[in-house]
Amino acid sequence: MEFETRAIHEGQEPDPATGAIVTPIYQTSTFVQDAVGEHKGYDYARVANPTRTALQVALASLENAEHGIAFSSGLGATTTLLHLVNPGERVVLIADVYGGVYRMTSQVYEPKGYLFDYLPAADFANLGDHLDGNTRMVWIESPSNPMLNVVDIRAAAEAARTVGALVVVDNTFATPYLQNPLDLGADGVLHSTTKYLGGHSDVVGGFCGTNDPTIAERLYFLQKSLGAVPGPFDCWLVLRGLKTLAVRMRQHCENARAIAGWLEKQESVTRVLYP
Repeated sequence: MEFETRAIHEGQEPDPATGAIVTPIYQTSTFVQDAVGEHKGYDYARVANPTRTALQVALASLENAEHGIAFSSGLGATTTLLHLVNPGERVVLIADVYGGVYRMTSQVYEPKGYLFDYLPAADFANLGDHLDGNTRMVWIESPSNPMLNVVDIRAAAEAARTVGALVVVDNTFATPYLQNPLDLGADGVLHSTTKYLGGHSDVVGGFCGTNDPTIAERLYFLQKSLGAVPGPFDCWLVLRGLKTLAVRMRQHCENARAIAGWLEKQESVTRVLYP
């Protein structure tokens, strides 16, 4: 199926009970069991919720991921991914990483013994020179927020693989409409669904996708255990946003190109940051 069709239909089949074509909002915390320990796939909403399942399937499809895990915010997804790293292990991040991520790494994780190095985007061309056997993860934003630096994800993934490091790409700015990091060799892809995926400035959420079953199993466990799960209405709002993602991204690109072109002609503007 084409991207636009998957955004509308993947994980969002008509409700078998009523025939409703829009995914219901399953606003419930608990589910009835036929007997003790016998349920229909759902028992407690922190563990799983049908509306959340629909979102996870839809987003996984758009990112060409086998597994998708939704969270209550982009930072909720970030902290869960960082739990794949142990104290004393090293993470290499793009230097102009999102400010909320920097606040988390520098003020929450560094005091606990985690090691972080912030590498300018230009130095990712020689990423291998900056990695060692203690490097557990490489964290990329491309384009980065807010400087819009672009990194060669495929080359970075190849370099990280030589030392056994995981590669995580924050794909929030590009969205899966423009880029699929897993296809370029990344081990995990991250989104703040608050931004372009939700698209209407009325929801906060996050998402991780991966094709690695071992990573996925751990992330599902952490999702349940850390509890940073999105509510069903939040999931529904992101599902609604996905339906218009393609047309919105095409218009965003056209608008950005026009604005950048106009700014480059202004004598008062010294530099335009536009990929």
